[in-house]
Amino acid sequence: MSVGATVWLTGLPSAGKTTIARALAARLRDEGRRVEVLDGDEIREFLSAGLGFSREDRDVNVRRIGFVAQLLASHGVTVLVPVIAPYADAREEVRGRHQAQGTGYVEVHVATPVDVCSARDVKGLYARQAAGELAGLTGVDDPYEVPADPDLRIAAHEQGVGESVAALYALLGEKGLVRP
Repeated sequence: MSVGATVWLTGLPSAGKTTIARALAARLRDEGRRVEVLDGDEIREFLSAGLGFSREDRDVNVRRIGFVAQLLASHGVTVLVPVIAPYADAREEVRGRHQAQGTGYVEVHVATPVDVCSARDVKGLYARQAAGELAGLTGVDDPYEVPADPDLRIAAHEQGVGESVAALYALLGEKGLVRP
């Protein structure tokens, strides 16, 4: 049986959000569950094209993603959202929308330190920022508000993807968001 819910994975660039989301999605699909991954980069290209990286534009982007996630989740889809979402109030707004609609929601902080993220530098953002080619990099020269009380905090730099996925899957089970 499939229960819809949104799983919002927040953290710095290159923290491991998308890697964990895609691995969890594969596990859930293998079990026959309906799953969508709303990747932040893809959303910016197709749903939020034209938005910049000001605080206002970032908040609009988060609200748009939150709306789509809640809509899908309300129809029985498990929606995995690996999106930085640097501001706590925007994340809380998304959580509040889910709660108001009676839709499951969990916030997961992928808590990888900036020095580890910088060493990973999956997209070359940290190198571009260090070279002066990029300004406004979240967690470096733009704010990232660490979740005060996430449903789960994953230290992705201290454990493998499999262990991270297992912890997240267990949380979903505890909350009744995945059922055998």
